[in-house]
Amino acid sequence: MGADAGPEHSPDGRFIIVGGRRWRATDPDLPEDVAARLRSHLMAARRAVAAARRAEDPEAERAARARVHLSKVALGERGTPWWEQSEEERRARWRKGLAELD
Repeated sequence: MGADAGPEHSPDGRFIIVGGRRWRATDPDLPEDVAARLRSHLMAARRAVAAARRAEDPEAERAARARVHLSKVALGERGTPWWEQSEEERRARWRKGLAELD
């Protein structure tokens, strides 16, 4: 794998392999602009987790972790697997996540 190559995917495309660990892949049917917004929310929430830990603020850390979880559910990386959801359920999942995160 080259330096610019992304993570390895499972044969069915449902998982990515990072450091030998299998993680659920982002829903491939997410519109790219939606996926980009959700990834932005996810990275901001992860930064907030780190800041809260540095500040030793458990309440802020809980809130930030909740935003990480919400972002990952909206991306299809947590919750009901995206391949088990109908198109409408998938659309409702990311729309709900954006509504709560924006």
